[in-house]
Amino acid sequence: MIERIAVALSLAALAGCAASGEGHEGEVERMGAKQSQERSEDRKHLLERVDDAAVVQVYADGFEKLTREQRVLVWHLCQAAIAGRDIYLDQRYRHNLALRDLIEEALVALGTDGDDAETIGEIRRYAKLFWINSGPFNSLTSRKFVLKCAPEKFAAAVKAAEKRGAKLPKNEGESTDAMLARFRPILFDPGFESMCTNKTPGEGKDALLASANNLYDGVSMKEAEAFKERYGLNSRLVKKADGSLEEQVYRAGFDQLVPPGMYAAQITRIVDHLEAAIPYATPKMARALGALIRVYKTGEEADFREYCIAWVADQDSPVDTVNGFIEVYVDPRGIKGSWEGIVSIDDPDKMNQIRAFAENAQWFEDRMPFAPEYRKPKVKGISAKAIQVVIETGDSGPITPIGINLPNPQDVREKYGSKSVSLGNVVEAYDKSTPIAARREFCWDEAEFERSKRWKSLCDALTTNMHEVIGHASGRGSAKLTGDPATYIKEYYSALEEARADLVALCFIGDPKLKELLLVEEPKEAQRAEYEGYTRNALTQLNRVKEGDQLEEDHMRNRQMVVHWIMKNTKAVEVRKREGKTCYVVVDPQAWHQGACALLAEVQRIKSEGDYAAAKKLFDDYGIKFDPKLRDEVVARFQAQNLPAYTGFVQPKLSPVLDAEGRVTDATISYPCDLEAQMLEWSGRRK
Repeated sequence: MIERIAVALSLAALAGCAASGEGHEGEVERMGAKQSQERSEDRKHLLERVDDAAVVQVYADGFEKLTREQRVLVWHLCQAAIAGRDIYLDQRYRHNLALRDLIEEALVALGTDGDDAETIGEIRRYAKLFWINSGPFNSLTSRKFVLKCAPEKFAAAVKAAEKRGAKLPKNEGESTDAMLARFRPILFDPGFESMCTNKTPGEGKDALLASANNLYDGVSMKEAEAFKERYGLNSRLVKKADGSLEEQVYRAGFDQLVPPGMYAAQITRIVDHLEAAIPYATPKMARALGALIRVYKTGEEADFREYCIAWVADQDSPVDTVNGFIEVYVDPRGIKGSWEGIVSIDDPDKMNQIRAFAENAQWFEDRMPFAPEYRKPKVKGISAKAIQVVIETGDSGPITPIGINLPNPQDVREKYGSKSVSLGNVVEAYDKSTPIAARREFCWDEAEFERSKRWKSLCDALTTNMHEVIGHASGRGSAKLTGDPATYIKEYYSALEEARADLVALCFIGDPKLKELLLVEEPKEAQRAEYEGYTRNALTQLNRVKEGDQLEEDHMRNRQMVVHWIMKNTKAVEVRKREGKTCYVVVDPQAWHQGACALLAEVQRIKSEGDYAAAKKLFDDYGIKFDPKLRDEVVARFQAQNLPAYTGFVQPKLSPVLDAEGRVTDATISYPCDLEAQMLEWSGRRK
């Protein structure tokens, strides 16, 4: 599972963009747990604002410390990550690729004197939101955004671009006017295919038919559940003209035995780069890459399971990659995996904290506040690292996670273990571009604000690492449960699992064990600050949902559910108002802790028993609906501070060093500090 956050950022950015990863180190010590951060005062982090989105450059300082062979390995893995990004765009919306072509071709062709600057500016605004969100749907709210210029002005701009050589995405025999008419509702009508994923569409409505994502075509929830799928994660389900369902698998195919499937050309390019990477990998990583290549060729679930086992077994390689159909957040059923590509390198300076949790995982497991029969008698194979990401594409970029725990299959976790990572350079990029204005706005008094200033960075690191290492990796299914709990809990599973991992961290954040592990000097003070921050989040996250009265994103549902369950079932939190402004005030941290442990016990029971009805009630009661009037208040308070609601990241750029025969012998790193330039380059429209 992936831990995602959206942080509000200030408008002020540091000046200048570094051409390389060079910087000077500053050491930060907490109880002997040493962390180092690469710093460069002339770097830009916050690059620009686009409506509610901040655009931030992420840096990978550790790249230049790799050996030459490791840099070549990373380059090939990054090319594999770029090669598959069209797959995810197509998964999110069937019009995405054509829509991208239309917008990007217009941007490349236009911009000279005499063009309509206002319309071009609006096309650019829309394009940046499209790039950040991988389509015309906000990644957090799932709601559609539209062009804000007149359709006639957009049409004139497109026709001007076509005269200058823009290659428009026309169907065969289609006129420019007919093409523009086809795109008009997509670009201008917010009610047309209005939500990418609608998991709770309302009474009598179908979640699959109400969702605009391209994982299903004309298939209802009832029809999908009645169909026996051979390829769960890596397929698309389509209703044919005769009413029967067809499972379309994503795969390259091989020999005469396995025919190519969807996106075979892109997957073949992924495979080519994975094969080129193998000679530079460690033996264990080479084995995992070979297993991944087989998955891409066959598409078989059994091969994916073998890949997961091989990937988990590689605990020590300083370079790693996640590449494939992994997370199921976009699918209302929680079955179909979204494609993503991540390439990372170890961040040794930040390893101490996360490894402390991995090394003591059994201690925490034995003290989980849920029933002993749901605890693991022996925690196996937990690998924990701090990493720097070099690239994130598809479902992981430009909007990025801060922590990852994989693989997802429950039986693999229980038998072979998991890998947990903290994305150190992403967290650093957030920290360097995040103001304290929003925290001050939603803190009840100066004492709470001072606690947040003192503890936030450390608490964020502690809770993220516990969430990934001892959260997702904890617990086991009931002996009477056959199969993965996700198949029982269905559309509520992802939110439930994120809540479960959060609650593990929230239950242990104040434990004396953390002081014993030299991670925090005053656990109870850290606990109070974390409870206050987590509770505030139930308010501040409403800023991201400008319309409607319900949440769709699973991490947002998770946090809303936890806080409102605590508010309803304990006396830990009071709702107070000052000058018409609402604050959630933690008045009893001990009651908060007791409530979190009681809720964790129930959430683990629900997962272990596969109790769909209980999961549904928990989120229907506490995690999905919210008060629109309260949301409007929160939005107004954020607007008064001029703060964005979420963040998209510009990735580092790797350039190959070639020998006389054109072979890659090394790679260099630079930082574009320009979202548009990077996206157009990846599309092949700008070098």
